[in-house]
Amino acid sequence: MFLFGGIKSLTNISPRNVVVRNFKVAIVGAGGGIGQPLSLLIRRIPGIDELALHDLSDTKGIAADLSHISQWGRVLAFKGDEELEPALCGADVVVVAAGMPRRPGMERDQLMAVNGGLAIKVATAVGKASPGALLAFITNPINMIIPTAAEVLKAQGIFDPRRLFGVTALDVVRSEKFISDFMNISPNGVNIPVIGGHAGITILPLISQCKPGFKGTSEDIEKLTYRIQEAGTEIVNAKAGLGSATLSMAYAAASFVESLIRGLNGQEDVVDCAYVASELTDAPFFASSLELGKYGIKSYPPLPQMSDYENESLEKLLPILRQNADEGVAFARKCLKDISPIPAALP
Repeated sequence: MFLFGGIKSLTNISPRNVVVRNFKVAIVGAGGGIGQPLSLLIRRIPGIDELALHDLSDTKGIAADLSHISQWGRVLAFKGDEELEPALCGADVVVVAAGMPRRPGMERDQLMAVNGGLAIKVATAVGKASPGALLAFITNPINMIIPTAAEVLKAQGIFDPRRLFGVTALDVVRSEKFISDFMNISPNGVNIPVIGGHAGITILPLISQCKPGFKGTSEDIEKLTYRIQEAGTEIVNAKAGLGSATLSMAYAAASFVESLIRGLNGQEDVVDCAYVASELTDAPFFASSLELGKYGIKSYPPLPQMSDYENESLEKLLPILRQNADEGVAFARKCLKDISPIPAALP
């Protein structure tokens, strides 16, 4: 059965009774507010033989701490720009949790000015050290970061749209939780696709496709949709501007990484949501449900039949995604002077 999330499987992981291949996962930004809990949760995923932790500050203490957990595999620490490529070397999955969090009143361009450079640095290093890796960005603004990273990988001659992801799993997690609270049921029984992008009105939960069927009015749907779209601001305000979503983001991202690992391992019917290069709409990058496999994205399930409200919302968000993509590409092209093609063929 196809599930929209793959979000809840972390609670059922049992490495001792699952037969899997071994993979290397590298986390860039492993010492941060998302990176540390993410590293802990990823440590529990079966099939990871090596977990490489990288940050600008020393990660030796974090690696030592995690290495004491009674799970298979080793944990290695890497520090600074000079050790970025060694950290990524041979990785099957690279997860980027580094970057500046969003602050109250911060404009998208301000956030991109800092985090866009980071995306370029990591995508360049991946191209040199692990061109076949699945590259998943948590770093915001996702709607611009992924087009930027794609342009850098294209400049190196190694872009594969099946292997680049913007992690939007938190939108799914929030949708499941908020809907389950509204319906007074367990979130473990809720499945819902979230399409579009990863900011404001570009986040579109398809409540008409919720399983079990949503029991509420059209007004309830609009209120829930708005809360899901603005949930990030809810956390920023709750933290009094001193941070953004970290623990919930780590939970969602670890669940997505587990989906990637299960796909790499050849498991069937692994479906999750992410923001990727896509032809489902006229926006070049779009979040939707994806079937995952041995080389990343295996297939792009078509968009389901949507309600009138959802179709109208989709028409409103597509111009924003197109503009975000153009801005991400333009940002990358300003920084590509020192990047040359890499003569490497992907399998």
